[in-house]
Amino acid sequence: MRTSWRIGSLFGIEIRIDSSWIIIFTLVTWALASFYFPRRFTDWPQWQYWVIGLVTSLLFFASVLGHELTHSLVAKRQGEEVRSITLFILGGVAELKGEPESPSREFSMAFVGPLSSMIIALFSWFISVVVRDISLPLWALTRYLGFINLIIGIFNLIPGFPMDGGRILRAIIWKITGNLRKSTRIASVTGQIMAFLFIMFGIVLIFSRVFFNGLWMIFIGWFIHSAAVRGYKQVVVKDMLKDIRAKDLMNREFQTISRDLPLQELIDEHILKRRQRAFLVFDRGQLYGIISLDDVKKVPKENWATISVGQIMTPKERLETVFPEDDGTNVLAKLTAKDLNQVPVVKGEKVEGILCRNDVLQFLQLRTELGV
Repeated sequence: MRTSWRIGSLFGIEIRIDSSWIIIFTLVTWALASFYFPRRFTDWPQWQYWVIGLVTSLLFFASVLGHELTHSLVAKRQGEEVRSITLFILGGVAELKGEPESPSREFSMAFVGPLSSMIIALFSWFISVVVRDISLPLWALTRYLGFINLIIGIFNLIPGFPMDGGRILRAIIWKITGNLRKSTRIASVTGQIMAFLFIMFGIVLIFSRVFFNGLWMIFIGWFIHSAAVRGYKQVVVKDMLKDIRAKDLMNREFQTISRDLPLQELIDEHILKRRQRAFLVFDRGQLYGIISLDDVKKVPKENWATISVGQIMTPKERLETVFPEDDGTNVLAKLTAKDLNQVPVVKGEKVEGILCRNDVLQFLQLRTELGV
């Protein structure tokens, strides 16, 4: 199972490393230390190849982080909420709460990424010129960083969603048409075409006996294709939910239970008989918390008879809630951001209903089947 680790924060943005990043970091370091530097500098001692390879690899991924950080800082300056930056096997990704609200915001956010890589490339080449007669290893390191950041900058300008170039294309079409959904569809199709070209090129490389590079091209193509399709679907979902409110999706006929209710009774009389997955916990007419099937599953079966609902419920203080007038997009974002399956819908101190993720998904499915 993939996981990620928090390694710190910059400018208030959480920096994380995905488990897949360890694989690519190891491969890049090994390739630099075993092939790239030994072929160009045959008289270095073996330890020096590995030291320079390791430092170069670290600086390369620092450059990737810098690329994503520029996206995030521009987004924050424009009022967008940036949750985190995660380094993974194909580079890095900045996680924003939602899509940009205007074409100009989209354009500026997308453009600064490749621009930052180009600036890092120029700076690295400048340093390489300065140190060439001072330190050959340092010259080799900075020269490689200049080259690889130039490649990153050019690669990200490919005009296919979700690459930066694809987002720039979407912003331009969005500005002309005024239609985010249409512009995303065009950019997504362009991204899928670019993905198939990568895959075909990878197959050609494999038949040309350049197996590793060919496999890498196919993997990149597959990733771009899946991300392009997923990106368009997210915009479609947002479009379908923009005029829907939480009160339209919530269940008003929710069932409440006491916090003193034994867990075994909850399972026998409520979960199994009524086939519901989440229950609001009330006592003396006041909301105390919520308990779901996921909470129950964490308790060993032999303890069901001795544990009460109040002992394992999520208390009111830690509950995420939504208001009846919140639009469906924000509701779904809140559910997915914290991996929640249900939230109470409240107005003042009164609970109006309970909204489950399945309610949103069923609504989307019905609209899709009806062609609405």
